[in-house]
Amino acid sequence: MRLALYQPDIPQNAAAVLRLAAGLGLPVDIIDPCGFLWDDRRLRRVAMDYPSKVKTERHVNWSCFRDAVGERGARVILLTTAGAVAHVDFAFRPDDVLLLGREGSGVPEAIHAAADARVTVPMAPGVRSFNVVTAAAMVAGEALRQTGGWPAAVASEVSPARGRAP
Repeated sequence: MRLALYQPDIPQNAAAVLRLAAGLGLPVDIIDPCGFLWDDRRLRRVAMDYPSKVKTERHVNWSCFRDAVGERGARVILLTTAGAVAHVDFAFRPDDVLLLGREGSGVPEAIHAAADARVTVPMAPGVRSFNVVTAAAMVAGEALRQTGGWPAAVASEVSPARGRAP
């Protein structure tokens, strides 16, 4: 499982995705161009030291990203408010790449159409969307649950009663 950011434009969200990826043990693909300098101080402030714990691969553009995904034989699963199926009803595979669009505009229609699947997170009526990091956490959590991909420490260290095993 991997996370992919399509031309991210808010450094704090990109940083939060890196922290999420570090916690879940997932690599991250960045599809350029970014709407900020990758060295942005806001990125560093939110990401803290987590980027060093995440395998990050940069791609010059969508074509280069798609070629890399194709070489791995993986599927691109787009998280979108226009998804065809709820994330909890979708059958994830361990090699899926979860693609997150730009915070303000999602992905262009051509990329929407090129995704292997489009999933959505169900929302209450009247709500337009979740923050990309929130959606990524929800969908990645479900995908990891389905595929048995949770980091090993989760199952052995968490106790339902107290939070940590004795």
